[in-house]
Amino acid sequence: MREMNATNVISGFSVRPGLFLTNGATIVPGGISFTIHSVGATGCELCLFRRTEQQPYAVLPFPEQFRIGNTWSMIVFGLDITEFEYAYRMDGPYDPARGLLFDKNRFLLDPYARAVTGQSRWGVRPASDSSYHARVVEDVFDWGDFEDAHVPFQDMIIYEMHVRGFTMHESSQVEHPGTFAGLMEKLPYLKELGINTVELMPVFEFDELADERVIDGKQLLNYWGYNTVCYFAPNTGYTAALEYNREGTELKTMIRTLNANGIEVILDVVFNHTAEGNEHGPCFSFKGMDNNIYYMLTPDGKYYNFSGVGNTLNCNQPMVRQFILDCLRYWVVEYRVDGFRFDLASILGRDEDGGPLSEPPLLESLAFDPILGRVKLIAEAWDAGGMYQVGSFPSWNRWAEWNGKYRDDLGDDRLAYAAVQRICGSPDLYPPDKRQNASVNFITCHDGFTLHDLYAYNEKHNEANGWDNTDGANDNHSWNCGAEGETDDLKINALRDRLRKNAFTVLLCSRGAAMFLAGDEFGNTQYGNNNSYCQDNEISWLDWSLLETNRDMFQYVRRLISLRHAHPVLRGATKPAHCGWPDVSLHNLGVAWNNEMNDDTRQIGVLFSGRNAEDTADDLVLIAINSHWEAHEQQVPKPPDGMHWVLTLHTFAQNAFTPDIPFDGQCFTLGARSVAVVTAEMDRAI
Repeated sequence: MREMNATNVISGFSVRPGLFLTNGATIVPGGISFTIHSVGATGCELCLFRRTEQQPYAVLPFPEQFRIGNTWSMIVFGLDITEFEYAYRMDGPYDPARGLLFDKNRFLLDPYARAVTGQSRWGVRPASDSSYHARVVEDVFDWGDFEDAHVPFQDMIIYEMHVRGFTMHESSQVEHPGTFAGLMEKLPYLKELGINTVELMPVFEFDELADERVIDGKQLLNYWGYNTVCYFAPNTGYTAALEYNREGTELKTMIRTLNANGIEVILDVVFNHTAEGNEHGPCFSFKGMDNNIYYMLTPDGKYYNFSGVGNTLNCNQPMVRQFILDCLRYWVVEYRVDGFRFDLASILGRDEDGGPLSEPPLLESLAFDPILGRVKLIAEAWDAGGMYQVGSFPSWNRWAEWNGKYRDDLGDDRLAYAAVQRICGSPDLYPPDKRQNASVNFITCHDGFTLHDLYAYNEKHNEANGWDNTDGANDNHSWNCGAEGETDDLKINALRDRLRKNAFTVLLCSRGAAMFLAGDEFGNTQYGNNNSYCQDNEISWLDWSLLETNRDMFQYVRRLISLRHAHPVLRGATKPAHCGWPDVSLHNLGVAWNNEMNDDTRQIGVLFSGRNAEDTADDLVLIAINSHWEAHEQQVPKPPDGMHWVLTLHTFAQNAFTPDIPFDGQCFTLGARSVAVVTAEMDRAI
């Protein structure tokens, strides 16, 4: 009946004005509504393709009466979504000096496309004359009685992972390696480990073949995925099965499954730049639609490069701001994601000329959007243009941050006072009366050394990247303990093992959310490569055989996570302790209640005091750190009446969780380069 009301016939298809307020391609009764907008275009055509074909079988110009403002919208009747793909062509002025790149012969990918064709098989290059096309997606996914896990921010233990690298190695022994399905096969492992949040490196459709090279016989790709092609489409290279017109089903299944098991899903999103690059890069979407609106341009039409990879999205331009908001809302509503980590997020706070804004409209709109009201918003609070905003990122008490100063200050044993601040939740950066739930603490992430390599290499070893070892950070706060790389020296290996356990202990006993890189819990290595962005091979893939080799490390981390769960004061401030002790006190240099220290102090004791989860007793936990190469005495205060101290773990002991270190309840020896945790327990009734 709807088709009978069509007002026009174009290229043999019955058409009528479409859903102007609904961007992208949307299924309606009897047809598809196609909606696209451009400020500078003078004309627009819808191009329909048969699958795998590069020339359209139909071209439908949008009539002028199908345009309202700068938006074209048309319902095309009689289309079968399984039989076609689509793209657009935009006519308009071509004047690069003014940032105008319209070309009426160029096929353009819909920025709101829900699925992208032409790159479905990972690492397989399409034909040289191919262009990106979009596919219409029918959403029939049944979420059932889905409920978000709703993990409180300070309770989060974030496991950062690359979807492909997590299970691609043959040692993973999954049926569907390198995919969302393969990740789901590792659910029992994730539950055993005890993490409650996974942070996925980019899963939007990206071009892994960008800058493809062959170095020493190995194909190098844009493996990490910080090279977005389309922001509304999942990466089809990460699915175990083809999902024609059902794209996203496997990812949705994974999110539903993880949440049902108490694990939230955070997506790493890249709104600072796109895969179109600079003036030498391809033009397949934004450039051909409104280049001078979507990108920050210099006065002569070139691209500002605050991202370090060619172009910079003009995030605070109103149209771009709306696009980003539409995108995030879509992923929350359609995919039920629990949060976003924003790559190089300081770019999101720059104006159209690149200058910093005190109250960026985009960041404010995301902070107060009702659909995004309960998701986590986590900023990487710096960019490649030199803006560093850790502790000062515009937040409206809504944005959290990757706390880069946590990693840096904990990695320098000459910054004792700063280290105490980081362990206590960085109140110097995030005053509790102004910013709650702001610090994501981490020592390792995808960018840098793995935890294993942090104590096995003094220098980066990125030779396999093909840039003569000039890429990647030079300052890694690493120490090889006396031998570069792998060694058979038992003393060095014992020290490295202790230092890794120290790092995990401090991280999981620090206030704020905790994050670590997948594989660190069982000693995964990248062989000293601290910038593995291009390594789709054993350098980046997790070697699961190390789980058995380093089973002791895995069990140690698992027990640490349980310890963190058991003690609320490790995660954040609770109700005041009944005993009257302060929320935080310092016990360093073997002297109790000494709240002063110099930066070169090598011994730190931090005592957290509060209530347990049931509010039935005090929760008192002391974490003691000795970065010195000599042992020192560590005192603890006299316990409150009815309680006694227990030396819960000591990394210097042969078995850290059953330490054979003498402890008389008031003093113990804190071994060289070791960490200990002391907890208060109730006396048993006689």
